Amino acid sequence: MEILNKTSKEKPRNLWKTFDWDKYQNHVTVSSINSATKSEEIDDRVIYMDDIEKRKEVYGICGECNEPGTGENWCQSCNAKRFEENFKNWTSGNKDIDEFIQHSQLNAVHCTKCLEWIPFEKLQNVTYITRGGFGKIYSAEWPNGRIVRWDIENQKWKRGIGRKVALKSLDNSSEISTGFLDEIKSYLQIYIRSVIYCYGITQDPNTKVYMMVLHYCKNGNLRNFYLNEYDDNIKLYRLSNIANGLLDIHNAGKVHKDFHSGNILHGGGMYISDLGMCQPANNEEKSEKIGVYGVLPYMAPEVLRGYQYTKAADIYSFGIIMNEYLSEEIPFNDISHDHILAIKICKGLRPKISEHIPKFLVDLIMKCWDAKAENRPSAKELYQILNKWNETQYDDDEIYSQMNEYKKIREKKFKSRSNENKSESIKTHPQAIYTSRLLSFKNLPEPINSSDLTSFQVNSDDVPSISTNLISECLDVQLSESDLNEIIQEDNLNDET
Repeated sequence: MEILNKTSKEKPRNLWKTFDWDKYQNHVTVSSINSATKSEEIDDRVIYMDDIEKRKEVYGICGECNEPGTGENWCQSCNAKRFEENFKNWTSGNKDIDEFIQHSQLNAVHCTKCLEWIPFEKLQNVTYITRGGFGKIYSAEWPNGRIVRWDIENQKWKRGIGRKVALKSLDNSSEISTGFLDEIKSYLQIYIRSVIYCYGITQDPNTKVYMMVLHYCKNGNLRNFYLNEYDDNIKLYRLSNIANGLLDIHNAGKVHKDFHSGNILHGGGMYISDLGMCQPANNEEKSEKIGVYGVLPYMAPEVLRGYQYTKAADIYSFGIIMNEYLSEEIPFNDISHDHILAIKICKGLRPKISEHIPKFLVDLIMKCWDAKAENRPSAKELYQILNKWNETQYDDDEIYSQMNEYKKIREKKFKSRSNENKSESIKTHPQAIYTSRLLSFKNLPEPINSSDLTSFQVNSDDVPSISTNLISECLDVQLSESDLNEIIQEDNLNDET
């Protein structure tokens, strides 16, 4: 009789709703952020965990417990039980990592929020790609692929099989560090439609180095992409994607702190990566006196001076990135990235804006890199503006006219270089450094906007030790006598050492 009851029991059915990607985020937001932070969010896209009716309306209900979903094809409570039952079947060999992964699985509201321990032998064709500021990047194939959802009819995990992944190691991560786990934690805390996915952790058995297993972007970073692909027709769309990713970071109450074109990847979309320095935006402490980390051309002048890194500093970086992407010119690639450049940036120097960039975009770029942080738009404003322009560019006569002219010029230039690899032909100054590093500049001037960077007034009798080359590098910015004295002292000190 007991057997009869079991066989007659109705099997669970798939009751999830078809999800609308354009209208909603694909998982709930579990957040204790205050109302001021919530006001920055795009409320009609965000669904909170405690909004039961909205979850039911958007995601449907679980076919096993009949509770509203916590994300697309996902039930947090039912899947947590499945993960917990499997804890005994795997281990990384490191208690801290095991607990970290288990915590992510028990609390995952969507497949993008659950990590896995991925044995290195499960990865194939591991290939070195490049070195970043704090570690190495590899590509690999993962035949099993990541968990996508629970297949309720067949009672097993549905996986994205045959997936290519990126492996990111951090220097000295053979002993697991707080920084390593903090970066992964940032991926879990941020809504990640336009932020790179982290699938889990692995360890090279030979070097014992731990690695993050990340979504692979076949087209590389933004710079590699724009130098080798013609994509003018959807540049507004891609910029709105990047702004969307930055908005997600800021909505999570965080700032990126290392935002540059090398940390924006393209592969089926635009993704912000490298969240190793991503920290809470409400940190009231000033930057360490020893210096700040970053890539100089993208760093806001107030950050260079040692002030707190804010959301507005990320917006400044977005302005530099936006101009680079539209002009297809690497910022300050023909000069040394040193103390002199830091002074000039504080004095108002910015990368050249190409004359063919539409005026409405130029205006936005200049607002983003305004010397006064309070004059810069928020990430929400950036996204809404760029998204609106993208959606209406064929209906607005003025936007269409400017974008059409821009596309014609870019297409002509692209065709003229079609027989050469532009990324190989670009000549970069040997001291132009585009990986993150520690920068320490003292006594930088107060940041200002400058509309006239053409004059340079200095009495050569007052600065006999400054070199001709140094003067020629500064011809487009005004420097005070104290600025010059400091450069001279530093120059002399470098000569002595």
